[in-house]
Amino acid sequence: MATFYTTMSWLLVFGYWFLIAGITCRILIKRRSVPSAMTWLLIIYVLPLLGIIAYLTLGELHLGKCRAQRARRVWPCMAIWFKNLQSIQNPYPTQNSEIAQPLFHLCANRQGISGIKGNQLELLTSSYHTLRALIRDVEKASHNIEMVFYIWKPGGQADELAEALISSARRGVYCRLLLDSAGSVEFFRTVWPNRMRNAGIDVVEALPVSLLRIFFRRMDLRQHRKMVLIDNHIAYTGSMNLVDPRFFKQNTKIGQWIDLMARMEGPIATTMGAIYSSDWEIETGQRILPVKPDKKVMFLEKKNDRTILVIASGPGFPENIIHQAILTVVFSARKKLIITTPYLIPSDDLLHAICIASYRGVDVSIVIPRHNDSLLVRWASRAFFSELLEAGVKIYQFEGGLLHSKSILVDEQLSLIGTVNLDMRSLWLNFEISLVIDNHQFGSDLARVQENYIAKSRLIDMNCWVQRSYWKRILERLFYFFSPLL
Repeated sequence: MATFYTTMSWLLVFGYWFLIAGITCRILIKRRSVPSAMTWLLIIYVLPLLGIIAYLTLGELHLGKCRAQRARRVWPCMAIWFKNLQSIQNPYPTQNSEIAQPLFHLCANRQGISGIKGNQLELLTSSYHTLRALIRDVEKASHNIEMVFYIWKPGGQADELAEALISSARRGVYCRLLLDSAGSVEFFRTVWPNRMRNAGIDVVEALPVSLLRIFFRRMDLRQHRKMVLIDNHIAYTGSMNLVDPRFFKQNTKIGQWIDLMARMEGPIATTMGAIYSSDWEIETGQRILPVKPDKKVMFLEKKNDRTILVIASGPGFPENIIHQAILTVVFSARKKLIITTPYLIPSDDLLHAICIASYRGVDVSIVIPRHNDSLLVRWASRAFFSELLEAGVKIYQFEGGLLHSKSILVDEQLSLIGTVNLDMRSLWLNFEISLVIDNHQFGSDLARVQENYIAKSRLIDMNCWVQRSYWKRILERLFYFFSPLL
């Protein structure tokens, strides 16, 4: 009996170290950033069992076998669709500004399509007016409505939109709704999904969360896009989830969420439709062929038309393209760079690029909420303040609610708005979308919005910052340790 227990003990010790060695080799073989690799190794060595479970569930980009196979075949098909789009006469602008050229060239080479001209574009700064405009467009829809959101929270105007969507479906409009399982968990527990399905709406729960799937797919990989497509001609995207701020997370006592959305009319809607088709196929396996724009009417020059570039990221899309795009934008800045983001946990490359821009003489401002809904992110982001402040970057803390707008403005010429936070999850993991607009007038409009945010913010003073208490510094460094995983 003693021999048996001894043998079992040695087998357990051998198995334990074999598992540790295997996970270590897997981390080292994967080409990931050094901080991320070191963080995982430390977690595994300090908390072996919990660390191994955490790595197997959160350490790698597991989309799931079926979804991964679909993702691998989707983008080549979309690349062919984008290439065929070039056969339409003059879909692209003849030239871009000097600031925008590097980014447009990057996206043309990496995703096979650059900016599309001939669009009307409206910047929506109020959630109330965004929802009113959405309801009007849904009520007027005649052919199809497609939506994808991270969060749909019932209540207020969100319910009005749901009723408008149901009414449109009952009068023959083909409606598809793709909602993230984790973000919209409250929605799927209400009567709305059944009501919508009974009306003929295809409602799909994206990336379902359950204990049974925990070792087969990464649970924190989320469908983070926010898009609405109507009749292949009208499109919305930006930072706003499908929520009425008056009814959303009021128990956090941090104020209403402040968002930024864009409403577009023109051929950019069909380009975004190709992205939606990809998301739908990855999730359901059903192929929806994106509609080609009518070359006779869609690309005609119009008064105040805008060239818009769409960048989409996530499994199956060009790897790291959002991260590369933001780096390109920061390095393109010559005079002024303004960034608004609710979550500030940049990669080392992005942190250094922002600091270098400031050292180059660029006037760099970052606007973040003073309070947000994530304690981990709040403290982890503070660990980056010292380096940014030392480089001369101005950091503003917005006090008018939770600033959820994601925007970048370069020299009041090149604008980026969309769903991308400056954190590891948006840069490397989630399904995201961003719009790029190369236009000085639109840049001026966005500048006014950002200046309004700054007017409601408190500037962090470097002298006061260095005098903060030691317990705060300890918390910042502790949470910074987990920043590659947030």
